[in-house]
Amino acid sequence: MKTAINSVMTLKDWGMLLSLSMLWGGSFFFVGVAVSELPPLTIVTLRVSIAALILWAVLFFSGQKAPRSAALWRSLFIMGLITNVIPFSLIVWGQTYIASGLASILNATTPMFTVVIAGLLLADERITPRKIIGIVIGFFGVTVLIGPAALKELGSDTLAQLAVLGATISYGFSTTYGRRFKTMGVTPLQTSVGQLTAATIMLLPIMFFIERPDQLANPSTEVWMAVISLGAFSTALAFILFFKILSSAGATNVSLVTFLAPVTAILLGWLILDERLNSEHFIGMLFIGIGLAAIDGRLWAKLRRSTT
Repeated sequence: MKTAINSVMTLKDWGMLLSLSMLWGGSFFFVGVAVSELPPLTIVTLRVSIAALILWAVLFFSGQKAPRSAALWRSLFIMGLITNVIPFSLIVWGQTYIASGLASILNATTPMFTVVIAGLLLADERITPRKIIGIVIGFFGVTVLIGPAALKELGSDTLAQLAVLGATISYGFSTTYGRRFKTMGVTPLQTSVGQLTAATIMLLPIMFFIERPDQLANPSTEVWMAVISLGAFSTALAFILFFKILSSAGATNVSLVTFLAPVTAILLGWLILDERLNSEHFIGMLFIGIGLAAIDGRLWAKLRRSTT
């Protein structure tokens, strides 16, 4: 079985990454709607349980077998913990205290942590100067795109900001750990089903013990729509794409979605909500594009060849 990744992403990889950025970019909006009426753990549990139910149905109709071995389920529970339970809970809790713009900027540090963690643990994802330069440029672009004014909140609600940063570190470990499922012969759909099921099993008792959702008022239709969309699109569909990219292009490349998510969110706002695009949006997108090109490497290699 082929286990090596593409050191340079293909057009298919980039297309999947862009699609994933749209799905995960929308999650900040859906969470922002849901936290107005539901507590954090309830939102996270509903998110992963809805996604798990949808993917079990897809697995059944696709004819693929469910994960069975104890060793595989042990790995899936670890993956569910570091990919869903820990980061989802930290981000949703953090967003109850800080604005989504600042949360997006903090979330964009994910590639930085991923480069370090993957570089230390994976032989084929070593840290290179080109990766570091590209990530710094891309992060600067995200900050410009969202607006430096969002950074004014830094220092207030420090615990909430640290929670979002903790989520990005957890994502760094999860993308690195998730590389093992390709070598185990597990498909992206099977991995998604398993990890989301494991996350649901872990979250359900914690949620009922801490937040007692059975005693909460029934949420509004808008909140239910946001939660269902969060589970169906930003989780179920998103994680199938996530594991496809991870198995093909590796941990560092899939983490670049955190640079693209703010871009797609702003462009969707312009296309659908008739929101205005300002000069800082174009400048931010330019820097993000330069950063992604640096990490991809093909354009830089061509420039070097043309100057020699």
